[in-house]
This record gives sequence, structure tokens and C-alpha cells, in this order.
Amino acid sequence: QPTINLATGAFTGVEALLRWRHPVKGVIMPNDFIPALESSGMIVPVGSWVLHEACRQGALWHDQGYHFTVSVNISGKQLEHDRIIDDVRAALSASNFDPTKLILELTETTLMHDVDFTISRLETLKALGVHLAIDDFGTGYSSMAYLRQFPIDILKIDRSFVSGIVDTKEAAALVHTLVQLGKTLGLETIAEGIESDEQRRQLVEERVDVGQGFLFARPLDVEAVNRFLAD
Repeated sequence: QPTINLATGAFTGVEALLRWRHPVKGVIMPNDFIPALESSGMIVPVGSWVLHEACRQGALWHDQGYHFTVSVNISGKQLEHDRIIDDVRAALSASNFDPTKLILELTETTLMHDVDFTISRLETLKALGVHLAIDDFGTGYSSMAYLRQFPIDILKIDRSFVSGIVDTKEAAALVHTLVQLGKTLGLETIAEGIESDEQRRQLVEERVDVGQGFLFARPLDVEAVNRFLAD
């Protein structure tokens, strides 16, 4: 799914979203198969494959002159597994993808599972040159004291806040607070789930940097992204 600079409307990158094309049931959404991958441990090899595919496709786009970011979600089980460092390093090396254009997204819950271990693991990942984002920010239970210690570059504001930003003062106030927190910490902010021009305008007023959502584009396959770029 494309991400857009809210102030300029410029294309900034894509987030890789996983779909299962089942031979009988058709396209199956992540909520229906990610839990099975997690519980079985298959999320580790599947996550490795996703990393390699995302970097490979990102490198192809870069070769075509499109130097934008590619975001990939990393699960808690992947982060805990020792092979995550080798997986990221191998995916970057095999594709020759610019590490500064790879964004690894982790949820608040994942970050807070074992804080000291997580900080160490994230610092090792950062040493590879990649950027790190907190996904669905505001829905977890991260401590402000710990948040400053994580080597994070980006806060992604959850769609549940964005959906109510126009209609409820509470949601608008929460978005304002999250954005100001990001600015104070020197982090880029991304708003998820933008579906209307009114939401976009209010997010621009709050000085949110980047947005994604159905207002700009639904999740697209590679060919559709290419057409999106051409337009």
C-alpha cells in the first residue's frame, strides 16, 4: 500500500502487506492466517521470505529510478529469533537494496515484551542501516520512560484514532498528543487508515508527515503499483 507525503502529495513509499492466495478459498486476509503462522512458528521462515521479496522488489523499483521506502512488518517471534539479523542482512545483500530505504515495523506490544533485550536487538538492526517504526502507536502500553530508549525513527498513528479525528474531540486530542510526542522525540509521524479529505486536511494541520489509506490507494499488487507510479 502506497504512502504519501501529506503536505505535498508526493509518493514516499510502500508498505508490504501479506496475502494468501489459497487454491480453493481464494485470497485470505492476514487476520485469518497470521495467528496460525505465529502459533506454529512458521512466521519465522515466512517472515524471512517476505523480507527477501520486499527487498528484491524494492531494488527493482530503484533500478527503474524510483528511490522510495519499503516497509515490512516484523513479528515478536521474528524479533526474538536469532536469525532475524542474518535474515535482514541477507535480504539486503542478495537484492543490493539500499538499507536506508528499508523500514522495519514493530508493534508496541512487541517492543515492551522484554525491554532490555529489545533495545539490544533493535540497536543491532539499526547498525545494518535500516529504519525502525512503531506500528499502531497509541494502542499498546509502552512506557514513556522506555520509549526514549528505543532507537526508533517513525511513529505510525493507528487508524482507530484517525477514523474519529473529524467527528470526536477526544480522537482529535489524542492524535494531537501523539504527533506532538513524535515531534518532541524527533520522529517522523505516519497516519494510517486515511479515508477522507477531511481527515487528510486535519492531519496536515497537525503536521503529520506521511499518510496511507483508501483515500490514496487500496493495497495493490506490483503491476498496480507500477501504474500508480506512472500516474
